[in-house]
Amino acid sequence: MSHTLELPLWAAILVSVFLLAGSLITMIGAIGLVRFKLFYERIHAPTLGTTFGVGGILIASIIFFTVLQSRPVLHELLITAFVFVTTPVTLMLLTRATMHRDKTDDSRQLPTSTDLY
Repeated sequence: MSHTLELPLWAAILVSVFLLAGSLITMIGAIGLVRFKLFYERIHAPTLGTTFGVGGILIASIIFFTVLQSRPVLHELLITAFVFVTTPVTLMLLTRATMHRDKTDDSRQLPTSTDLY
């Protein structure tokens, strides 16, 4: 970890801000997962927490390794793209599968059009 001593102060502050922001957003998503009761409420918070939280952490990683290696390090952008694409798709697949199950079981948890407003 001696490489972190070579990190300029401005980069260390910027990396710290993005790490803390990403971690805070991810933690808020995790709290939303625990706090909400119904599946349809619970699915939304961790999805946003994962997407934006991982985005902040990956931006911090990009800045950290770009400054240390004196060249652009952009392979984290590929990770970011995969997270931003797969998380909403997973949300939609889980929600549709649950809605199908609830429709076939006549569940009371299935939201109606009046619940949306």
